Amino acid sequence: MSRSYMKALSLGLAVVACLPFGSIASAEAIQWVTVGDPGNTADTDLSGYGAVATSFQIMKYEFTNQLYTDFLNSVAATDTYSLYNSAMGSNARGGITQSGSSGSYTYSLKTNMGDKPVNYVSWFDAARVSNWYQNGATSSSSTETGAYTLNGATSGNAPAVNSGATFYIPTEDQWYKAAYYKGGGTNAGYWNYATQSDTAPTPVTAGATGIGSAGNTGNFANYAQAADWNSQDGNVTTVGTNGDPSAYGAFDMSGNIFEWNDLTGAAGSSRGLRGGDWFDYDPFDLSSSFSDSDDPSYGNNSIGFRLASPVSGPSAVPEIDPNGLSAVLGLIVGGLGLLERRRYGR
Repeated sequence: MSRSYMKALSLGLAVVACLPFGSIASAEAIQWVTVGDPGNTADTDLSGYGAVATSFQIMKYEFTNQLYTDFLNSVAATDTYSLYNSAMGSNARGGITQSGSSGSYTYSLKTNMGDKPVNYVSWFDAARVSNWYQNGATSSSSTETGAYTLNGATSGNAPAVNSGATFYIPTEDQWYKAAYYKGGGTNAGYWNYATQSDTAPTPVTAGATGIGSAGNTGNFANYAQAADWNSQDGNVTTVGTNGDPSAYGAFDMSGNIFEWNDLTGAAGSSRGLRGGDWFDYDPFDLSSSFSDSDDPSYGNNSIGFRLASPVSGPSAVPEIDPNGLSAVLGLIVGGLGLLERRRYGR
C-alpha cells in the first residue's frame, strides 16, 4: 500500500473520529425540527397551553425501538435501574427482547419493530435517556446526572430538569406548541389536531409489517385499533407513516402512542401525557383539548416519548439522516481512490 494512500487513510479515519457522533447508531436515526415563533400567545380558546418564550427543537419522530435498543446495549448490561420492561419482550406490541444474565444482558429488536415507537417506558426511563445523550451517549455516559438529577431513583417524585440541559423531556407547553400551533407568527392560533386540522383524523390501517397506510400526508392518525397487523387488533405503526405532521414538521403527535411531558404546574408525583394512542376510539383523546397525567414510574404499551433540545441543537446527536455516516465514508473512500489513480496515472 502506498505511503500517500496510508496518509490519506489515516486522515480519513481521523475525520471520522472527530465527527460529533455520541453513539453512531443512535445519531444516524435522530432528526430534529425547530419550533420557532418565540414569545407566541397561549391557546386561550381551549387550554391555556402553548406559550413558549424561546425557540427550541423537538424530535421529528417518536423515540423508536431501534434507538432504545442502542441505549440499552450501551448502558444496561446489568440494568440496575430497570430500563428494560419485560413486557417489551412478552407483549406482542412491545419491540425489544433481552438475552443473557445480569452483567451481560444484550438486547435485540423484534421483527419489524425497529421503526416503531418504543413503549413500556416510564418518565424515569426517558429522563435517563436524556442524561445519556447529555453526557455523550457512550457506554461510560452517566444516566443519573446531567439533564436530571436522579441518583438511582426509579419511582417517587420526578425531579425538575436541570438548568442548561441540552436533552430533556419537553414541557407541556413545548409539546403542545410543537403539536398544535399554526406557526408563522406569534399570534397564529392553534389547530385542534396535530395533523394541521380542526377535523378529527381518519384512522389509519397498516400493512403486514406495520407501515401506516397514510404515509406522511393527509389528515390521518393511528387510533381506534384500526392498524391491525402482527395478529393484533390495533398496534403501533412505523413512525412518520400516519398522515400529516404538525406545522413545524413533527409526525405522529396525534395517535400512535401517548408521549410523556413535564406537566405544567404539576407536583413532582405526576407527569403529563398527550397525543392519544393506537387504542383510543374517541378522537377527542388525540386533540388539543385532552391531556392526562400519570405516575412517572408507570409504563404500558400505549406510552412512549420524544425528546426536546435548545434551538442551538444537541452536539452529541446531530441531525443527520440514516445514510449520513455512509455518505461521509463514501467521500473518504472516494478520495482515497482518487489519490491512488493520480499516483499511478490512472
